[in-house]
Amino acid sequence: MRIDVVSDIACPWCAIGVNALERALEQLGDSADIEVHFQPFELNPDMPPEGVGLTDYLISRVGMSPDQVEASHVTLRERGNAVGFSFGERSMIWNTFDAHRLLYWADVEGPAGAQRRLKLALLQAYHGEGRNPGAEDVLLECVAKAGLDEARAREVLEQELFTQAVRDAEDNWMQKGVRAVPTMIINQTQALQGVQPVAMLENLLRTELAAQG
Repeated sequence: MRIDVVSDIACPWCAIGVNALERALEQLGDSADIEVHFQPFELNPDMPPEGVGLTDYLISRVGMSPDQVEASHVTLRERGNAVGFSFGERSMIWNTFDAHRLLYWADVEGPAGAQRRLKLALLQAYHGEGRNPGAEDVLLECVAKAGLDEARAREVLEQELFTQAVRDAEDNWMQKGVRAVPTMIINQTQALQGVQPVAMLENLLRTELAAQG
């Protein structure tokens, strides 16, 4: 079975959705033959590298009030805890394109499971620790945690490799109707938009695996 997860590192609901999928996969066990591929989506493709303040962004760009911002943080922490993910303090929001390039590279050149490990490391760095997922030192640290080649990752960053491939992938998912993340596509046919309960994901995946024999 193939699962494509269209998501952005900057998206807190993606952190919850990805970890919900992790919990469902844990329930299925290692015997389940499932490939997970993370696909690029940028909530803020024009975000400058230096980033902007998160609270100001949510108020000015999203239209939330200060009370709504605080309430959203409380909700995220509760939903994150339910799937085993702890949100830390996030004061900034940054550009994530370089992170998506490394995720693409990890998928096409890395060993099995490396892209998944890198995705989890990036989500932890930003949402758990409030660090910049576009900074080279943070990216390379996440690469190392994922067991990937740091020297090759540095080449990818410095030579701007996979830039067009990521742009093409983003356009492809937009053309397929993905407008919000997280979106999970099961076997390239069934799309699930938004955060799904762990039990629902587990049951769905068990059903799909059984149907495949």
